[in-house]
Amino acid sequence: MKKLLLTTISFFIIQLSYSQNFISEIKNFEKQDSVSLPVSGQILLVGSSTFRFWVTSKEDLFEYPTINRGFGGSQMSDVNYYFDRIVSKYKPKMILVYEGDNDLAAGESPEIVFDDFKIFAEKVKTQLPDSKVGYCSIRPSIARTNLRAKQVQTNQFIKDFCKKNVGFYFIDIYKEYFLPNGDLMPDVFVADKLHLNKKGYEIWTKATRKFLKKRFKS
Repeated sequence: MKKLLLTTISFFIIQLSYSQNFISEIKNFEKQDSVSLPVSGQILLVGSSTFRFWVTSKEDLFEYPTINRGFGGSQMSDVNYYFDRIVSKYKPKMILVYEGDNDLAAGESPEIVFDDFKIFAEKVKTQLPDSKVGYCSIRPSIARTNLRAKQVQTNQFIKDFCKKNVGFYFIDIYKEYFLPNGDLMPDVFVADKLHLNKKGYEIWTKATRKFLKKRFKS
């Protein structure tokens, strides 16, 4: 009984912690929606700072209807927690998700990241059965070279999942950041060696447009 009580308390503490994470950004999204709620059937970009800092996403993907709901520092579990507030409410035709990078940096294992992705996938299947999902592979960075093996493993887990599940696709952006000899491109990052600069986003845009051209039909 004591063990069960401690487990229950721990669960609620974790939930309370999550409820405070990123709440100002979530409320800001909701404020924007209160002024003008995006129409359904668009492409939703949801994930961490790679999407948050993609401030030219609408211009770069100008021929596609997009909604950007990236919130910096987030993990896959955060998207799951706020799913009703930043995903399902938009009834998107396509969801592009970029998560996993921060998860691994915070100490999560590839298996945990994959488990969180499967929770996300189940939410989509249940609440948005007509929506497609494109998972943008975890990309390498100079700042996180120590995580490269875990990034590759996580990507493989999710790639295999997407192959087996209708409506789920794996967008392999990871390899786009490597030169033919296998070295990481040194000139696609800003000063922190983690986030992308203009050239980095040009590569990101090219890979995204290539995927949408094949998979998104308006």
